[in-house]
Amino acid sequence: MDFKVTKNQHPTPKLERDQILENPTFGTHFSDHQVVIVWEKDRGWHSPEVIPYGPIMMDPSSAVLHYGQEIFEGIKAYRHADGSIWTFRPTMNAARLQRSANRMALPQLPTDLFVESIRQLIAVDGDWVPEPVGEKTLYLRPFEIAAENYLGVRAANRAEYRLIASPVGPYFTEGVKPVSIWIALDSARAGKHGTGEAKTGGNYAASLMAQQDGYEQGCSQVMYLDAETSTYIEELGGMNLFFVYSDGKVVTPSLDGTILHGITRDSVITLLKDAGHEVSERKVTLDEVRKDIASGTIAEVFACGTAAVITPVGLLKSREEEIVIGNNEPGAITVALRTKLTGIQYGLVEDGHNWMHKLAD
Repeated sequence: MDFKVTKNQHPTPKLERDQILENPTFGTHFSDHQVVIVWEKDRGWHSPEVIPYGPIMMDPSSAVLHYGQEIFEGIKAYRHADGSIWTFRPTMNAARLQRSANRMALPQLPTDLFVESIRQLIAVDGDWVPEPVGEKTLYLRPFEIAAENYLGVRAANRAEYRLIASPVGPYFTEGVKPVSIWIALDSARAGKHGTGEAKTGGNYAASLMAQQDGYEQGCSQVMYLDAETSTYIEELGGMNLFFVYSDGKVVTPSLDGTILHGITRDSVITLLKDAGHEVSERKVTLDEVRKDIASGTIAEVFACGTAAVITPVGLLKSREEEIVIGNNEPGAITVALRTKLTGIQYGLVEDGHNWMHKLAD
């Protein structure tokens, strides 16, 4: 498909943009353009455009407002030292968006069209990609919504895919410092056969109550247990979890339909195996983790995701207990993994798996 490009006639002035890029904060400023691609049941995907960033004109009866058909992704654009712009494993994001679409009864955007949408946005908004210092990137937010005007419980016959971008710095502004995690004992993120492995807004909305409880207890993320037994650890509100044992073995909760297929998670498993670590994907109980941390069998815990990359966990906390991990200091394996992964993303370390995709010279 050929993209129609309509340039923003009132782009952000360079001085203002430079000030934003000097100290970007997550999700508060946005680049000058967005991508829009329309899907209709009788036409399929059509009319791809790059247009000025701005409000979405939406009818009050728009299906997304009433029935929650909405999915999204998170991916980043990295500037390398030579000025070129790259992204990380975009076909994985495309595949996950397709899985989410299938679960939420939305049309699946083809992989090549997904990747091309990113390239098209960078072609006009490349100046919004920060210099490669302080872990600054351009965070890309592809999303798809039901966009048919109707009231009635069925899949929409019209949808829109959009792509917007926001310059960001580190997700956790205090740097590579262990975070505290609140254990949600009274709230589940997802149930069996539900939408847990779909990246859909409803899952995040359902997590906000527990997240608020966590904030009030001085924690920055929430750890969820399985909905059926409240026994097995699943994931955080926006990241996957890993447990590093003192003998070098690593365990992460298995993907059983209630956990998001993390792209950073998949990359971390590969890098761990490259480094000679044995990695197990299996069910992990909170009781097991509690005992193994107390005995020193578990030496490190870390979380990972696109926004935060890899973040050490220093404390697990609930209304019943506090579990301190590794003297609340970053572990050596966690730090080494983070250095390796960010090095690949910024072009400082060899990309042995061809994960990086060039968007612009």
